[in-house]
Amino acid sequence: MSITPDLSTGEVESQGFDHAATKKLLRKLDWHIIPFMSLIYLLCFLDRTNIGNARLDHLEQDLKLYGLQYNDCLAVLFPFYIAAEIPSNMMMKLLRPSIWLTFIMFFWSAAMIAQGFVSNYSGLMATRVFLGLFEGGLFPGVNYYISQWYQRHECGFRMALFFSAATLAGAFGGILARGIAEMSGVGGKSAWSWIFILEGLLSILVSMIAYWCIYDYPSTATFLSPKERDEVERRLHEDHGHLSNDFDMKYVWQAIGDWKIYIFMFICMAGFCPIYSFALFLPTIIKNMGYSANDAQLMSVPPYVCACFFTIAASWYADRVRQRGIFMLGFQLVAIAGFSMLAATAKPKVQYAGTVLAAIGIYPQIPLGMAWNSANIGGSLKRGTGIAMQVMGGNCGGIIASYVYISRDGPRYIKGHCLLIAIVT
Repeated sequence: MSITPDLSTGEVESQGFDHAATKKLLRKLDWHIIPFMSLIYLLCFLDRTNIGNARLDHLEQDLKLYGLQYNDCLAVLFPFYIAAEIPSNMMMKLLRPSIWLTFIMFFWSAAMIAQGFVSNYSGLMATRVFLGLFEGGLFPGVNYYISQWYQRHECGFRMALFFSAATLAGAFGGILARGIAEMSGVGGKSAWSWIFILEGLLSILVSMIAYWCIYDYPSTATFLSPKERDEVERRLHEDHGHLSNDFDMKYVWQAIGDWKIYIFMFICMAGFCPIYSFALFLPTIIKNMGYSANDAQLMSVPPYVCACFFTIAASWYADRVRQRGIFMLGFQLVAIAGFSMLAATAKPKVQYAGTVLAAIGIYPQIPLGMAWNSANIGGSLKRGTGIAMQVMGGNCGGIIASYVYISRDGPRYIKGHCLLIAIVT
């Protein structure tokens, strides 16, 4: 039944969308927006963390890395990743998502391919710099993009679907690395080179169709009827009130001056640090339990599959009850239990169970925290800046994560596990 407009209260014509019609509209949005966003984030996270799989195929020996040089190559990505985040969200607002996301995806894919041709420490460092610079805009950009299509209480589940691609990237990374290991020596290149080259080629192929697969805004979405476009915009207006969608630098400064966003930055840092540690070092940790390199690649898959399930389920339920903090606290306890099992015993079965619990505990926290923050920021440019700031904080955790597990602490890495317990706590 239509709602009569009331200009004094700002109500807008609903055009007859009842509960069933609204659910159908949301499903239509989900099918056209979430799958492709998840795919490009899967490839992004895979390209960022596949160096952990490449390490098992003699990356360090071939490039003659010693001491902390491997860790330096991990860490150098993050300052440039962080620096790109706010400007990238501003560029996406100034241009269009289809243009900007396609642009950065093409160039991070090129950097990934180039990483497969490096021959020394300096070359690996340089390619990691460019990888971070171009990848930096994707995660905050897509979270901001999602908030432009859905009401605030609907974003958490969609952000979880998108972020679950990070867990799938970990799973696929292990399977792909195991298969690509058989290419060692092809074309005179080691298996680690082929990991970078083939996964980079996959990303660059997807980037070539991205422009036509990304819908910019509800007002221009060709998959929606005029009536549906009006309803999506009405719902957003109802949810956001009269907050501005203009491009004005004052909204950027408002976000920078908002102390609440800094709290979420620290929360995100405490969440991303164990995630990056896990993603970058899990194959090494499993190998040091006594498994072969090939078995370690495959055994890195189940923890990510479990994490994917809990990431989606937790955010779905959190959206229903409109609570975030209590869920984050619960998963922190699960993560602490997992890392405690890794630190407390040398029994491989108990340690492996610890990796599963750790994955279940750490991955759901990011979409829960992102949805919590974005729901509390009004105005599209301020929200975009605030989301980018939150992810900047999270990726500061990536710098720490690069040095959590150091070779001299192996094979048990007790110091690293204990450090992550402290950070999660």
